[in-house]
Amino acid sequence: MPFTPGRPVTEAKADLFKALAHPGRVRILELLAEGEHTVGELAGGTGMELSHLSQQVTVLRRVGLVDSRRVKNTVVCSLRDPQTAELLAVARRMLTRTLEHDRELLAALGQADDAVALADRSRPRP
Repeated sequence: MPFTPGRPVTEAKADLFKALAHPGRVRILELLAEGEHTVGELAGGTGMELSHLSQQVTVLRRVGLVDSRRVKNTVVCSLRDPQTAELLAVARRMLTRTLEHDRELLAALGQADDAVALADRSRPRP
């Protein structure tokens, strides 16, 4: 639920992050970051069935991330705020840094030459 007077901002933020905690909804936002899409296009891009997609778009609308409008018999969706794309980009950068750090840690463990590493019989020998 979006921010309403009298409601703690932390609750509104938690609802926002809950909405982002579903891979299908994140994919919908990624597609909408490219521009407006019809519900049919979103279904194709996410692999979701229309009924499931509609539920996920409703969740995103409820927290204020997505707008939708009807054009004749078609529903067209868009990001309500372009900063949503930036939020997704920040998340991507954070994940990239974490994976780079993990890769460095894995490499350091692989190069370790301490007593524990030498005692690890499952470790491949050079």
